[in-house]
Amino acid sequence: MSLRAFVTGGSGFVGSNLLKQLCQAGWQVTALVRDTSPMEDIHNLDATFVNGDVTDANSVLAAMPADLDAVFHVAASTSIWSGNNLAQRRINVDGTRHVVDAAIRRNAKRLIHTSSFVVWGFHRDVLQETSPRLENADWINYVRTKFEAEEIVREAVANHGLDAVILNPAHILGPGDRHNWSRVIRMVHRNRLPGVPPGGGAFADVREVARAHINAFHNGRGGENYLLGGPDTQFIDIVRMTGKLLKRKVPARPTPSWLLKIIARLQAMVAAITRKEPEITPEGAAMITRHIQCDSSKATAELDYRFTAVDQLLADTCRWMRNKGMLN
Repeated sequence: MSLRAFVTGGSGFVGSNLLKQLCQAGWQVTALVRDTSPMEDIHNLDATFVNGDVTDANSVLAAMPADLDAVFHVAASTSIWSGNNLAQRRINVDGTRHVVDAAIRRNAKRLIHTSSFVVWGFHRDVLQETSPRLENADWINYVRTKFEAEEIVREAVANHGLDAVILNPAHILGPGDRHNWSRVIRMVHRNRLPGVPPGGGAFADVREVARAHINAFHNGRGGENYLLGGPDTQFIDIVRMTGKLLKRKVPARPTPSWLLKIIARLQAMVAAITRKEPEITPEGAAMITRHIQCDSSKATAELDYRFTAVDQLLADTCRWMRNKGMLN
């Protein structure tokens, strides 16, 4: 008998890759989608798509079948603009509470929750699952809401007997990226990259992140976090490799942190009047000027998590973007 899964966020970057792998592995999949969800990458999959929204508790409960093997809660708002804070809280915090409550009521065997490595705050040392949590990034709504979402999952594990595993990816690259690092790739292609942030960190292959979700169902330890990192890479090196792939000139050195932060503050002032999201926000500037390394040895040992060389990962991403007409 096929395993049965319920997936939120299936039209997104990680979610679409996860949906493809679940369907390829023969799972029976029900995916929660909104009327406005982009379906281009998943419409031809052998999955059942049900309209709903994680911010609507009743729609989540109505969409989720009973006695599932797994609930994969991938849906999230990754916005780093304060203008989206209220909506982001409804998605990341309230949405997680709705999915967790439905999973308990529908007697799901296991919940896999997609979080982020930023929930530990800005660390100087190599990040591990046992690292102390710092509050130095809690002024960033994305960081705070993703941490609160984890707390909702942990509370359900402790007090309601929910079997759950939490995954914490680092920077993610790969096919299916329409809004994240693909924006930088498009700017390089169009010779419109204004500068390069001085930070860096671990870069994960989205396909391996998706595979780790499935392996977390099979082999993850209940109540545990797993960091999903990758090769530690400076952002300037990402841009240089992209420039080489696309045969474009790119900046020779990073833009100073202080300059990026000033530009971000000025753009935030303009955005407060126009209500249009700026290219760079104070929150974004704080995140892209950091270099956060992470240790993925726990995921490697327990979830068979694997790294992909960043140059290969960028090549795969650019090839996918060309095929989709994103680099015309």
